[in-house]
Amino acid sequence: MDDSSLIWDDGALVTIDQRGLPHEVRELRLTTVDQIIDAIRVLAIRGAPAIGIAGAFGVVIATAANTADGVVDVARVEADAERITATRPTAVNLAWAVRRVTAQVPLGADAVLAETLAILAEDGRVNRAAATNAADLVQELCPDRPLRVLTHCNTGRLATSAFGTAIGTLRVLFERDAIEDVLVDETRPLLQGARLTAWELAEAGIPHRLTIDSAAAWAMATGQVDCVLVGADRVTVNGDVANKIGTYALALAARHHGIPFIVVAPESTRDPNMATGDDIVVEQRAAAEVTGFGGVPTAPEGTEVFNPAFDVTPADLVTAVVTELGVVHRAATVDADSDPVATPAETSMRAVDRVAARDPAIAIASIARELYQRGWMPGTAGNISVRIGEAAVITGSGLSKGELSERDMVTVRVLDSAPAPQQQRKPSAETTIHTAVYRTTAAAAVVHIHPPYATTLSTQTGSPDEVTTLRIADFELIKGLGGADPAAIDIPVFPNWPDVAGIGTDIERYLSENPTAPPVLSIAGHGITTWGDNLSQARDRAECLEALCELVIRTGRRQAFATGDCSQVARNDTAGDCSQVARNDTARSRDEILEIGLT
Repeated sequence: MDDSSLIWDDGALVTIDQRGLPHEVRELRLTTVDQIIDAIRVLAIRGAPAIGIAGAFGVVIATAANTADGVVDVARVEADAERITATRPTAVNLAWAVRRVTAQVPLGADAVLAETLAILAEDGRVNRAAATNAADLVQELCPDRPLRVLTHCNTGRLATSAFGTAIGTLRVLFERDAIEDVLVDETRPLLQGARLTAWELAEAGIPHRLTIDSAAAWAMATGQVDCVLVGADRVTVNGDVANKIGTYALALAARHHGIPFIVVAPESTRDPNMATGDDIVVEQRAAAEVTGFGGVPTAPEGTEVFNPAFDVTPADLVTAVVTELGVVHRAATVDADSDPVATPAETSMRAVDRVAARDPAIAIASIARELYQRGWMPGTAGNISVRIGEAAVITGSGLSKGELSERDMVTVRVLDSAPAPQQQRKPSAETTIHTAVYRTTAAAAVVHIHPPYATTLSTQTGSPDEVTTLRIADFELIKGLGGADPAAIDIPVFPNWPDVAGIGTDIERYLSENPTAPPVLSIAGHGITTWGDNLSQARDRAECLEALCELVIRTGRRQAFATGDCSQVARNDTAGDCSQVARNDTARSRDEILEIGLT
């Protein structure tokens, strides 16, 4: 086998049976949905990215098996897809990959296979990018010395399709001659660290020592650990991290000893639909994994067992979550005496610098395809951009976001939206919206999309000829939008002028007059625009705004609008008075402000 742990070969998924390692390297050849489900269930295939890709190949097999005379039995394939997804509930990658390829089922097995092979190819590129970003961060936090790194479970090519995440970071650091020693937790009860990580590190020639899980805290206390690197099976919106059981204890010990605790994972491991770790379903494994070892009983017969496969580490214990886009989450509270981390602004700028230096077009294309799959960039709609100095890289005009590649980008000047000469693609007219934001804010990335709930609210609250204001209050998610007030937010809704440049003019004027405006806006009947210090933050704010608008719509509250004098009051940072006008029902005509909340 080559460096890839997952290979598609003439209708079969070929992989290493991880149960045999390290003593036996045996091949698995899986040709049915049930075989793939069983391989995932018994951990012959394991690791969040790897089981996601394996599950996608399961959908390929299901589609081929349920096609007759060129017609796919979509219902039966979807039933198989649901069975695959249910095999391991904690890891979000499995559901993500299965959902992504299942969308291609009506087009036939070839289309499903093409999408799955695209995921497979992306995985290796994404892992290397995330690992490089994490290695950069580790060396910034622990400069000028060979590093002693502790890792948990297995996050290498066996857990992905190639290269790995946390182990990929170790590979990058080793290539830079920055590794002195890796301390490998054995990772009870199934010893993924002892059996798999030690095997991969030996294969790569990286110096390492194996230790029992309960020795990790003492290793930190005795100065043998500079940094902890782990992977993830799911990262929630607030930055909570689900990973192999024992990760939470490592994070607690690392925080106590002032040691950076860094999570390395692909963007597909982040779950935009789960607010916090409280909502994560933690898989419970069989009692036999704890009451015996290697088939030999080690506990009295009938002993009750608590055997969670994962735990959830709260976001405030995580120094940083790093993906292919850079640092996307960091600890909400930082103790300067115990947590050697740069300020949020510094970290955000580093993330932008890394994305821009490598190729922002790759990151833009990846996010565009993801949002297309969710229906938020239907057809050719929507734009994403990243600023690079006095220019911006933006998605080209008239292109399906589901098929976008890094070659489909256009570079434009921020000053006047003019495209650079001799480019293959043309910029969208909506480029003026992005450049207006860049000229009036410190944004490094802008996302303009058409999610259903936010678009609905913009249609209901907008005006054809003047800026209106949508106020949303008393929802916890408001904090995620980056406004000054965590309890309420005033979102400007701009007219959808046929001449799109006019929308850009309105936005530039508004943001110039309202320098403290939140980094989100809406266009009547034309979606939302969000921005941030990096691309992932801009995307996260769009997701947060859509979730917030869904809550608003589902509460069924009556709606009113803010225009004229009232919206001028809001622009003058006296929105409190303006909202009071709405509460007292003294607003005239449409001069009201939308006041929606739980109270």
